[in-house]
Amino acid sequence: MIRQQTNPPIDQTEQITHWEKELNENGFIANENELLTAIRGQSNPVLISKMLTMAALSRLTRKNQDTLAFAWLQKALDLHPDNEMAKSYFIQYDWKKKKDILDILEFPAIRETDNRTAKKKVAEQYIQICQNFLAEADDHIENLTEKRNLAEALRNEPLSLQYQKLVDLLTEAIEVNGNLLKAAEEYEESIKGVFHTATYYEDLKLHLSSLEVIKKEWQNLFIVAEDVQQDSENALDQLNEMIGMDIVKKRVNDFYQFLKYQKDRKELGFQIKDELSLNMVLTGNPGTGKTTIARLLAKIYHELEVLPRPEVIETDRSQLVGAFVGQTEENVRSVVEKAIGGVLFIDEAYSLKREGQTGNDYGQTAVDTLVSLMTGKEYGGRFAVILAGYPDEMRIFLDANPGLRSRFPQSNLIHLPNYSNEELISIAEKIASENDYILTEEAKIEINHRLDQERVDDTFGNARSVRNIVLDAIFKKGSDYPQSNENILTYTLLDKEDFEVEQSENRESPFDKLGRLIGLTELKGELETLFSFVKMQQFRKEKKLPTVPIQLHSVFTGNPGTGKTTVAKIYAELLKECGMLKRGHLIVASRADFVAGYVGQTAGKTKKKIREALGGVLFIDEAYSLLSQTAGDFGKEVVDTLVDEMTKHNENLVVVLAGYPNEMDRLLESNPGLRSRFKKFFLFPDYSAEELIAIIETYVDNFQYQLSEGAIAFLKQSIENHTFKGNGRFATNLADEMIQAQAMRLIGVTEEEELLEKAIHIESEDAGKALTKFPLIREGE
Repeated sequence: MIRQQTNPPIDQTEQITHWEKELNENGFIANENELLTAIRGQSNPVLISKMLTMAALSRLTRKNQDTLAFAWLQKALDLHPDNEMAKSYFIQYDWKKKKDILDILEFPAIRETDNRTAKKKVAEQYIQICQNFLAEADDHIENLTEKRNLAEALRNEPLSLQYQKLVDLLTEAIEVNGNLLKAAEEYEESIKGVFHTATYYEDLKLHLSSLEVIKKEWQNLFIVAEDVQQDSENALDQLNEMIGMDIVKKRVNDFYQFLKYQKDRKELGFQIKDELSLNMVLTGNPGTGKTTIARLLAKIYHELEVLPRPEVIETDRSQLVGAFVGQTEENVRSVVEKAIGGVLFIDEAYSLKREGQTGNDYGQTAVDTLVSLMTGKEYGGRFAVILAGYPDEMRIFLDANPGLRSRFPQSNLIHLPNYSNEELISIAEKIASENDYILTEEAKIEINHRLDQERVDDTFGNARSVRNIVLDAIFKKGSDYPQSNENILTYTLLDKEDFEVEQSENRESPFDKLGRLIGLTELKGELETLFSFVKMQQFRKEKKLPTVPIQLHSVFTGNPGTGKTTVAKIYAELLKECGMLKRGHLIVASRADFVAGYVGQTAGKTKKKIREALGGVLFIDEAYSLLSQTAGDFGKEVVDTLVDEMTKHNENLVVVLAGYPNEMDRLLESNPGLRSRFKKFFLFPDYSAEELIAIIETYVDNFQYQLSEGAIAFLKQSIENHTFKGNGRFATNLADEMIQAQAMRLIGVTEEEELLEKAIHIESEDAGKALTKFPLIREGE
């Protein structure tokens, strides 16, 4: 229950007075969110009613038909039935809710030629429908009369007259419906007899006819100008009302004015030999509005009478490219025929011609057929083509198809840039508003944070992403909804917590993971120093203080098995926890992931692998192998591309090069740009005998094995007196071999009752047998 509160605090009283003044002077309250926040902290129902009314009237000034404002007004009246301000505005719109109350009067067809059973069933349906309507009609009359009286008291004559018309027409409907009910009952009685006359049948038809006239008059009272407003809005106005897209709007507006200019010249009788091409190329990342712009262009072409139809036929590779000879030509022709007089829109058009296309792929056939139909006598000039896709892919696609490129002038290429966070938050507000929600200021801050986290690479969905974020928040709001909640704003506001992503409670901290690693004492200290520095710079940035540039690209040097890949994964997680990386994932790559076999393919292959790593760490193992002494090797192209991409993506990518110290120096010297970007060097020393044994003990303990004291002593002596390759890798491989040796020793020769106790322990003889599988490193190796 809402607790009674006699008086609000003095400062809030002043604020309410300020809002009232703002509403009276401007017609709306500039900061509605501030008002809504104040409502949530209020417990006095009279004050809540007053504040909800002010919020509703502010919204109604901006948007005439607003269901959210109506809901607030209804709640305001529920909380305080004597709220005169709410009453006066509420009744202006409340009558529109009565539009459908006569829809219940839908009667089945009645035929005199039907058999007796069918007639009886129809008569029963008539009686039921009439009774249902009459059961509710008096309540509607009472409600409408009450609102009419209120309108009279407020001296609103037009509104009073509107309510009176509804009362009069509904009263007439009740009277006719009563007559219809009586006729239906008499008709049913006549059917039961052996003989009946057609009199009752004619009465039914007469009353039905009268009722249809009343229903039409009733609907005419609800016809409003807004019903046709959206359909009459021209395409250019729709474009200009869209959020952002300033450059695109200018390009399309210029295009529109030129087409209009050409149309006017034609009407004046001037000759136009070379028509401007209507074919367009729209480039942009997902969610930037390519499909929306294509539809608006189709409407513009139609409005200017350049094309007879405003329809857009949307298609893609899956609908065009066939699986056998002849099917592709048939598919393309079929789609073009549907687009005649309108626009053919091909999304992700670059996918028609795939890289490395084989003879069984008919993508090029689709392109050739499309060009032929665009230029042929049969369909040429009778439809427009709009191609859409990613910028780089579309450029390569068009360059590879000169015949297609020539049909799309450079002036008809429009690039749709990514939305800014501010624009996306405006879109989020619009999406929320369409679902009768309002975003709090804290929610907008959280959305901004979510967008920063998702804006990693070219797959970022822009408007699609923000729509998913808002819809997820609405779902979370509903799924967390308390069963009993009287606060109307629970159904209205989307708060910060609705947009927060739930974190796994059991996730181990990367700092804890680093601490648990065996050995690497000096390296751990260096990493802790680095991350203290990173955190301090992040703090200074938040406080608007100057920051020192942070160099995060690193070189990990050391022998195999010293933990470079493991530390790289923790390094990525640490950078994410510090807020430097958005994803914090690790992509492990080697020479084979970058170097291709043909000219021109290596750069593309390298960029693809880098895109996978954006927002995380790209770990290049044995990085020195990128440089090869072989003539014609493409390793240098990888290095040059890597340097360019590191500059382009800046803090969105961290690269870690790993390998032997001397070879890594030669790699860095091969490109001055590469050397300048790697300032952090971490040395991974070989593990000591004690550390290798600790790794083995940790490894076998995961499977509930234990090394006996004899096994530990044997291993320590053997490792100290000999040198084995592999470090940590050697330790885990040796552990596996010891487990197998133990199994061979016990299985088949040990009694079952003794086996459980012995199965846990690994003895020195198991270690000895396992060590024979690993060759020693000889002098000079």
